[in-house]
Amino acid sequence: MNIFEALRESHELQRKLCRSLTRVKPAERDALFLRLKVELEAHAAAEERFLYVPMLMTNPGLSSSRHALAEHHRIEELCEDLSVPDKSTAEWLETARTLSEKVHHHLREEEHKFFQVAGKILSDSAKVQLGKRYLKDLLEMRRHYAGAYKSLAISREGEVVMASA
Repeated sequence: MNIFEALRESHELQRKLCRSLTRVKPAERDALFLRLKVELEAHAAAEERFLYVPMLMTNPGLSSSRHALAEHHRIEELCEDLSVPDKSTAEWLETARTLSEKVHHHLREEEHKFFQVAGKILSDSAKVQLGKRYLKDLLEMRRHYAGAYKSLAISREGEVVMASA
């Protein structure tokens, strides 16, 4: 699996979690938000290491990488804004909608612009090697970030799930 295929898998999961977050009942928001937050953090860390860094090392990839890093930072700030005990307010839901919009925009932009730039810069063998390294790091980062929450665990398939009671 190359880096772009691996990233798209995580992108689809992020889209699904974002859509669900803005639709679930207030009582279910905390658990779903934690899963989304961990997925976003783990994905960003692994993606920055294994796609953005190689792209930052090239002139054609510099501008788009910097833009994508700024978007990751904005998404991280929104997650911090949502990390409050009371997730039942209209303000929280509005911020969750903003997060969902920002995530969807970022993923669309990456897949339709950034991946095309990166695809021209990276060799086929580099794409495969980076994909393997990304997937390994993504799992490590999911474990790392989920470890901060007693309510989360990592499934056998490597996904962030609610811990069993």
